[in-house]
Amino acid sequence: MRGRSLPFQEMHRRTRVTIAIVVVVLLLLAGAVYLRKKAPPEAARLLPESDGIVYINLRPLRAATRFDQHPVRHDADYQHFIDETGIEAERDLDEVAFALHRMPDPNGPNGPVAFSEVFVGHFDGRRLSRYLAGVAASTETYAGHEIYRIPSEGRTVRVTLLGYDMVAVSNTPSEEQIHSILDRYRTAAMPFTGSSLLAEHYSDVPLLSLAWGVGQIGLPLSDPAGGLQVMGMSLPLTLDATFIASLSWTGKTRLRVEEIAPNEAAATASADSIESILSLIRAAQVAAPTGTADHETRALLDSTQIEHHNNRVVLTATIPIALLQRLVSAPVNFENAPANSTQGKK
Repeated sequence: MRGRSLPFQEMHRRTRVTIAIVVVVLLLLAGAVYLRKKAPPEAARLLPESDGIVYINLRPLRAATRFDQHPVRHDADYQHFIDETGIEAERDLDEVAFALHRMPDPNGPNGPVAFSEVFVGHFDGRRLSRYLAGVAASTETYAGHEIYRIPSEGRTVRVTLLGYDMVAVSNTPSEEQIHSILDRYRTAAMPFTGSSLLAEHYSDVPLLSLAWGVGQIGLPLSDPAGGLQVMGMSLPLTLDATFIASLSWTGKTRLRVEEIAPNEAAATASADSIESILSLIRAAQVAAPTGTADHETRALLDSTQIEHHNNRVVLTATIPIALLQRLVSAPVNFENAPANSTQGKK
């Protein structure tokens, strides 16, 4: 009889082992899901080293504002791009991530800043490749991907198709940045890969943000003294200050901008200047003739608050949905679309 019980004991042991394996796998999957939620979006992780990063998830913004249903006036070059590729940004883009690279010579072909971008959306790869081949002056193969070099206003714009739903673009002076994107694409499955700027500051971005940006204010917005001019007043923002801006939805559209100043004194001066400017704008809204005041802008100003803690200043505000719809429905000028004059390989 004892011999007959052995199979049941073995079955019981194997069942316990199976249950233990299933529990471990479930825990690992739960951990992976958690890490994915905490990790930056893949489009942002692919960006190369930079001075600033901007990321926008267009899907919830499109659902909330219906900006894809508003006609947008396109210039001739961009309309040609649409006709050749079938891509309409308002309809087909789902995510965009931009890296900002400060240029040593602000008077050079790139101006003060060059850009590297990753676009996620719905693309016809064959049509897009055919169009890019037609406007490219030359091509390069790197990491198994074709890179199209397109001349544009004294710069070289490099474009590559990463996958069926992802395109990378860079107009930096060298190919280093587009190569970096391709290198990162090979390790994209790792949730915490990415640039040093992303690693240092993404944890400061509020969870579930629809759009966000991190980095230094940079040269394009600065006056010669290093500040930022607003309504004739200079904000004492230095190139050492880091900003984390985000747009999130918590039943309402919430804007949050945090400045990490070099020290507490700089943060105090910045907070005082912002409060002064807000007071002037609010006073101008109150004094506006009846019927001319912008109610959405007034609601935005009324909701704006400034908090100051040590070397950090935080501005928060609620953006009325009507104002957000108006902002995202404004015409977009696609100046960087490859010009028709570049068609045909040189």
